[in-house]
Amino acid sequence: MANVKKVTVTAHQTESMRMDLQARHHRVIIDQPASSNGQDAGPTPLEYLVASLAGCMGAIGRIVARQQKLNIRWMDFVVEGDIDVDGLLGRSTTSRVGFQGFRIKARIDGDLSPEQKQAFLHEVERRCPVSENLVNATPIRLEVVEDLGGIKGPAV
Repeated sequence: MANVKKVTVTAHQTESMRMDLQARHHRVIIDQPASSNGQDAGPTPLEYLVASLAGCMGAIGRIVARQQKLNIRWMDFVVEGDIDVDGLLGRSTTSRVGFQGFRIKARIDGDLSPEQKQAFLHEVERRCPVSENLVNATPIRLEVVEDLGGIKGPAV
């Protein structure tokens, strides 16, 4: 039987581009730069997506290292993604709206050969839920409701 965990985030947007989110007991702000009519109060959704990939690689890296009894002292990641903004801005109907691809550069301080580090990194990426959701289509169901069960957006 599957061990399914539900992950829930609530979000509230007012008249500006800013979104105030609640994830468990953490408050998070998503915004746009001033050049995009935001107040630059936080990273953009795209930056959070890229950050989520980096964070997931690090977390899963720790799990894999522990399970394989690997001595990894630390890991650094640089994650980059390229996106054609014409699609998301509605300027083009032929441009892909999402990222064209991601590049993950990892620096791993551990007692491993370069080949072992590469194999480790591939295993981490294979088990990273964020990466898996980016590589494979995940269905999204949209629903307009009048009541969110008493949930109002967080007041950050």
